[in-house]
Amino acid sequence: MKKFILTVNLLLALLFVFQSHLFAAEQDRKLNLKTPLIYINTHFENGSPLYWQVEPDGKILVSLIYDHERGALNRAAGHWFFQVLAERGSDLTLVLQNFYNIWNGKTDLSDATEKTTCYISDDGRKWANLPIKKLDGQKLEVKIHMNSDSLYVVRLEPYRVSDLDRLMAEIADNPLVKITRIGKTVEGRPLEIIRIGHANAPFRVFLRGRAHAWEPGGNWVIRGLIRSLLANDKKSKPYLDRYCIYILPMANKDRVFHGGTRFNMSGIDLNRKWDKPADPVLSPENAALENWLQEMIKLGLKPDLAIDFHNDGDGKLHISRPNINMEEYLTRMRRLEELLRQHTWFREGSTGSDFHNPGSFGEGLLERFGIDACILELNANWIEGLSKVPFGKDWELMGEQLLDVFYEYFEKDQ
Repeated sequence: MKKFILTVNLLLALLFVFQSHLFAAEQDRKLNLKTPLIYINTHFENGSPLYWQVEPDGKILVSLIYDHERGALNRAAGHWFFQVLAERGSDLTLVLQNFYNIWNGKTDLSDATEKTTCYISDDGRKWANLPIKKLDGQKLEVKIHMNSDSLYVVRLEPYRVSDLDRLMAEIADNPLVKITRIGKTVEGRPLEIIRIGHANAPFRVFLRGRAHAWEPGGNWVIRGLIRSLLANDKKSKPYLDRYCIYILPMANKDRVFHGGTRFNMSGIDLNRKWDKPADPVLSPENAALENWLQEMIKLGLKPDLAIDFHNDGDGKLHISRPNINMEEYLTRMRRLEELLRQHTWFREGSTGSDFHNPGSFGEGLLERFGIDACILELNANWIEGLSKVPFGKDWELMGEQLLDVFYEYFEKDQ
């Protein structure tokens, strides 16, 4: 019996050694793969956290890293922005994965569909749309050709903290502009309110952009609106005589800088928990905005309309529906939607009458501060009104078009 046991143990040991050699050989084969890829770089502003490896078939597997929400099981990964360094003239296949997002206990797969867009650029400034293929297992495949030895790949045409800094420097000396610091982010970056127009204008519009770091559309809209409104022409004067605009252009600066997807650096969703006062330590971005709103109300300068810009895969106007008397508000929101359709390329429509999003920016501002507020989701994949994929210039166009929307929105109240 002892001899039998020794024989079995010897055979098992030999099998283990054989399997180990096979595993080592496989690893050696993987490590010695010939590939034109040199490196994938994410060490730049707005570069996304990820890890990568070359697969046996030569494809490059790019694994996004999830953002996680504090105090919940929610997670999100939808932003990618990286630089491929490879041999000039070579062709590479990238496979992106980790799109099993979780929202309120349910898996959200909306960031990896056959409609998802992707963009490439040699210099990080001029962008082109690139076809993307949906694979099994919630993966996306992108084929790239290296015209030079480097190429940027991104989910949407980016708008970075440095882009905002350049815009503010461009407009800072304009007499129609006032830039006020209202607080700091978790990491200490300044939060600004930009006022465009006259403080004593009859009506006030408040706009917020970039509560979620991966969603640059609102920043492009804001840039188009600001530049158009400050244009030295006769068209701007009637707008400025009727309303002024207050803007928090980039609420989630830290995560924009670090290339995150949704939550702030403390794991807080800046488009949630507006049904109660914000925690000034975990959510200083929202606390600063709340303090500013309260001060404006005390001064008799409460915003008459507030819009929070986002990106998603649908593009709807999200109308607030908290448990209060809302008939007058809903009438004004129907008017806003009609004007958006009339003066901009917006075509996607609004959320249904039973849509309720507790704690969102729109519902919180309406219920707590009495401000007509809504969320405008800009479709990240397709602009129905222009029949094309979105670029920054398209969202800038909407910003220009919004000037007429606001002008007529307040016309009957003159």
